[in-house]
Amino acid sequence: MTGDRVMVRTTAAAGAATAKRRLPKTVAGLLSSAIVAVAIGHGATTAHADEGGVSFWLPGTFGSLAAVPREVGWAMNSVYYHTSVSASGAVAAARQITIGGLDRTVNVSFDAKLKSDVDLLLLNPTYTFATPVLGGQLTLGMTAITGRNHSTLDGIITAGVPGFNVSRAGSLSSTVEGFGDLYPMAALRWNIGYNNFMTYVTGDIPVGAYDSRRLANLGIGHGAIDGGAGYTYFNPQSGLEFSAVSGLTYNLTNDSTGYRSGIDWHLDWGASKFLTKQLQIGAVGYVYQQLTADSGALPILGDNKSRVAAVGPQIGYMFPIAGQQGYLNLKGYYEFEADRRPSGWNTWLTFSISPAPPAPAPTARMVTK
Repeated sequence: MTGDRVMVRTTAAAGAATAKRRLPKTVAGLLSSAIVAVAIGHGATTAHADEGGVSFWLPGTFGSLAAVPREVGWAMNSVYYHTSVSASGAVAAARQITIGGLDRTVNVSFDAKLKSDVDLLLLNPTYTFATPVLGGQLTLGMTAITGRNHSTLDGIITAGVPGFNVSRAGSLSSTVEGFGDLYPMAALRWNIGYNNFMTYVTGDIPVGAYDSRRLANLGIGHGAIDGGAGYTYFNPQSGLEFSAVSGLTYNLTNDSTGYRSGIDWHLDWGASKFLTKQLQIGAVGYVYQQLTADSGALPILGDNKSRVAAVGPQIGYMFPIAGQQGYLNLKGYYEFEADRRPSGWNTWLTFSISPAPPAPAPTARMVTK
C-alpha cells in the first residue's frame, strides 16, 4: 500500500533454557515459535476484532447529541485520536493449556506484556438528505483512517511435562504507518420535542494496512457489520443533554488466520450542560462486552471474550465559520474493568464543519397609533 512504512524487529532466545533432562524435540521446538505465535495472535491493531482483544467497533465513536437531527447538506467531521494501552499476560493467553497433538501432560504458560501507542486521523464526510425516509432524516457517510501504530511485546514462555521444564524469553517491536480500513455508515434520526431517536448501520471494508504476521496493524483483516439504536434528550432552554447509543457487531472470518471473532455489544454515552449557547461541558463513557466466543482461535486463547469500560470528561464549543457552523470537542476516556483486551486511556479531538442552522424568523411587531 502506498504510504505504508513498516518496521519489525524480533529478538528471541534471550534467556536460559533450564532442564533437569532433555525435553522432547516437539516441546523444545514449540518454545522458539510460541512467543511469536502469541504476539501475532494478540495482534495489536489497537485502533480496531476481538482477535487479539481488539474489536471492529472503536468505543467512544458516539457521544453527546448523537441522535439529534443534522442540518441538510454536506458536513465534514475530522477526529484526531490517540490511545496508549497495555495488557498483562492474561490478554496474551497467560493461562496453562494442554497442547493439542502432544501428550496431555505437556503444558505451556505465558507471562507476556504488550504496549501500544496509536495516533490516528479519522475523516468522515457525510450528507444529510432533505427528503424524509420512514418519517426520519437520512444521513450517509464514509470514514477513512490514516495514522501510526507502534506496538511492543515482551514475554516469557515456560513449557514442560512432569519433571521437565524449559523457559525462553522473547521480544517483538513493530511500527506501521499508512491507511486503515473504510467504514461506511447510514443513519436515520427522528425528533419529537426534547426527545431524539436514531438507528444506524455500519461495517468494515478491509482495505487497510494489515499483515497477520505483523504485531502492529491499521486494518483488522476481515469484514464486519454493526447496527444499533440511540437516544438523545436535549432541552435547549435548560441546556441539559444526555445521549446513549447501543449496538451489536457481527464479524466475518479473517481469511489470513481462519479466525472469527464473536458477537460484540457496545454502549457509548455522553452527558453535558450548555453553559452558553456555544460552550458545553460534561462527561462521556462507554461499555464494551463480547457476547459469544471466538472460533478458529489457538487453544491458548480459550473463549477469548473481551470486555472493557471507560469514563472521562468532555468540553465542546460551537462557532460560526465562513457561513457554516464549526464545532470543537475534546473528550478523554480512562478504561477499567478490562479483560482479554488491552486497556489504558484515549483522547478524541473533533473538529466539524456543517451547514449553519437557519436564522430565527423575525418576530412581527404590531404598530399602534
